[in-house]
Amino acid sequence: MSGGRPPRLPRPRRRLPAPRQDGAPRTVFRLTGPGRRAARRTGGPGIKGTLGLRVIGRLKLTSRFRTVRLRKLRTRTRMALALATLLALVCTLLLDGYLHAEVGNDARVHRSEAARTVPDRLRKGGPVITFDHRGKATEHAIPSKTIALTFDDGPDPRWTPEILDVLRRHKVRGTFFVLGQMVIRHPELVRRMRAAGHEVGVHTFSHVDLSYQDKGRMDRELAQSQLALAGAASITSSLFRAPYASKVRALDDRTWPVQQHIGSKGYVSAFVDTDSEDWQRPPVKEIVQNATPEGRKGASVLFHDAGGNRARTVKALSIYIERMKKKGYSFTTVTGALGAHSANHPARALPVWEGRALIWAAAVSHSALPFLMGLLGLVGFSVIGRLLLMVILAWWHRRSRERRRWSRVQEVTDPVSVIVPAYNEKECIANTLKSLSASTHPIEILVVDDGSTDGTADIAEAMGLPNVRVLRQANAGKPAALNRGIAHAHHELIVMMDGDTVFEPTTIRELVRPFADSRVGAVAGNAKVGNRGKLIGAWQHIEYVMGFNLDRRMYDLLRCMPTIPGAIGAFRRRALLEAGGMSADTLAEDTDITIALHRAGWRVVYQEHARAWTEAPNSLGQLWKQRYRWSYGTMQALWKHRRSLIDRGPSGRFGRVGMPLVVLFQILTPLCAPLIDLFTLYGVIFLDPVRSLLAWAALLLVQLLGAAYAFRLDRESYRALAVLPLQQIAYRQLMYLVLLHSCVTAATGALLPWQKLKRTGEVDTPRAPEAVR
Repeated sequence: MSGGRPPRLPRPRRRLPAPRQDGAPRTVFRLTGPGRRAARRTGGPGIKGTLGLRVIGRLKLTSRFRTVRLRKLRTRTRMALALATLLALVCTLLLDGYLHAEVGNDARVHRSEAARTVPDRLRKGGPVITFDHRGKATEHAIPSKTIALTFDDGPDPRWTPEILDVLRRHKVRGTFFVLGQMVIRHPELVRRMRAAGHEVGVHTFSHVDLSYQDKGRMDRELAQSQLALAGAASITSSLFRAPYASKVRALDDRTWPVQQHIGSKGYVSAFVDTDSEDWQRPPVKEIVQNATPEGRKGASVLFHDAGGNRARTVKALSIYIERMKKKGYSFTTVTGALGAHSANHPARALPVWEGRALIWAAAVSHSALPFLMGLLGLVGFSVIGRLLLMVILAWWHRRSRERRRWSRVQEVTDPVSVIVPAYNEKECIANTLKSLSASTHPIEILVVDDGSTDGTADIAEAMGLPNVRVLRQANAGKPAALNRGIAHAHHELIVMMDGDTVFEPTTIRELVRPFADSRVGAVAGNAKVGNRGKLIGAWQHIEYVMGFNLDRRMYDLLRCMPTIPGAIGAFRRRALLEAGGMSADTLAEDTDITIALHRAGWRVVYQEHARAWTEAPNSLGQLWKQRYRWSYGTMQALWKHRRSLIDRGPSGRFGRVGMPLVVLFQILTPLCAPLIDLFTLYGVIFLDPVRSLLAWAALLLVQLLGAAYAFRLDRESYRALAVLPLQQIAYRQLMYLVLLHSCVTAATGALLPWQKLKRTGEVDTPRAPEAVR
């Protein structure tokens, strides 16, 4: 067939991507849109065109980091919710306090001074002063046979309504100079004033003497008062009366600059001609007499509708109005007496809504405060009660151990399998194995390397220690590593410890003593902080001795131990198998297995003489990760075993005794404990600083005494307690935030991954008991 066309070869089929060596399928991306068109133009299968490469790159990047980004986003969201909750609580207290007294409230009231800068005509003129655009002041008098009734310091929920009723019965209008704080707390009274035709003026926000304040504070007092009026009644007011400056003849060199500044803002300053002096609570007859002007003169008359018991004012006001009407007097507002337009004007929409938001927030704060006060009482009682309960039961626990000679009579010589789960523990694993090799009890050591990438397993093997076996596995988590160790253990008694922990030579011997009782399925040891030289370590040292080990004495006596620490715990193999082994259902596998053992009918006890020295986190970030996992894992374990609340037998005992104690003392009370510190600050800022600090110091003293007793039981040096006050101020706040974050995580149903901590290997050799006495 020379000269003919060559035969057409069959078109090869497109091959599918080959699987990866690890067996995981490849991710196949399909190009769409511009990337697909670019691939067609280049003639390639979708990987040659520049634009196609960009699309593929974006797709791969999305596939690789989508999970990480979502996890970070969820974590940030949960942290934001936790901080928002705490911020809302703080704002509630601050707002309530601010509505009763300005932060840094200045209670000074000036005395009369020289009046060299005040024009004489003003001091001898009428009770109303206005300023023009050049700052020139003009005085205005009240016409004869005219009375402008004015009321200061309200509105008050008790007395203002009664005064309004008196004015309504006599068909009289007046002018109320209100405080912004009171307006926000009782906006309905301002609306009632305006509906009845009364005039409303500004009497500052917090009734502070403006003569001692700078211009910035003056402006805040005015602006906040206007915001309150806008929110309460949708009005503003250009009428002003300064506290502690009722009569115009009292103007002096200190108060005159205040009036000039107020006037430059467009306000009309209203003083009084006649003061009823009802604030001194004289007899009704005397109040009426003080408020009566001389002859036929007109007057701006001062009464008060707040600031104390105004029963005499209410009674005197009715008598006064009737008497003055009989004398031919008429009653009106301040601007009405001058023949001017009302000083009240419609407010703009934005200030109205801002003011309403402020009033709404104040209402929420006012409603929440009694609840918070009650909760504070419960928390204080719970904190002190818990401490007293722990101390009493710990003393009882010690006495019962001494009577039974626990540490001298019982002896268990059975060999022990020690399981050390390790993941990237190259800094610590050598110290851990050295401490175990010095044990006075017969043991075998199983190091289960959970896919370490730093040569942890190689270090353990290179040490060449006797009775040490290294088991390697792909990274599957701590519970899987522990279960593998259990499966390969040769002995019935099993000790579990962390790869960053060291034992004393006698630790294992002391730890297994309680197994002389066949009912005991597990033993919790005494975990101690080995790196306590720095401040963060010292804080955790106090927490371990006081919070953890004192707790375990109490739970041991009540037979409802909630947690066997991962750093040091011993188990019967049979008990572990009956409880289902170590579970990966929660992040607190130690708490999970402990509760499971209770539910399986085994006793869990505490052996304070078995000491382990562990490396605590040495930075705030690492500490946060650890405690976040602990608290969230504990919540998971409690929820997993929630049916123990209705179980019978040993499981029911833990559900009805241990679980409520854990929820109350480890979740609810710590979650509400910030109220103690917040209310202390509230008292220091707004109430009595001395009494508030003394109350906080008394609580600190109680905690110090409890900590001292815990240190005595553990034979620890009292020197570490020197940082206890700072721990209560700084460290405890961090624990609040961690617990709050964990609660938000639990409430949102989020999954939290295991968080590996960075280790330094600081805890190198076991400490002898004599070294810490």
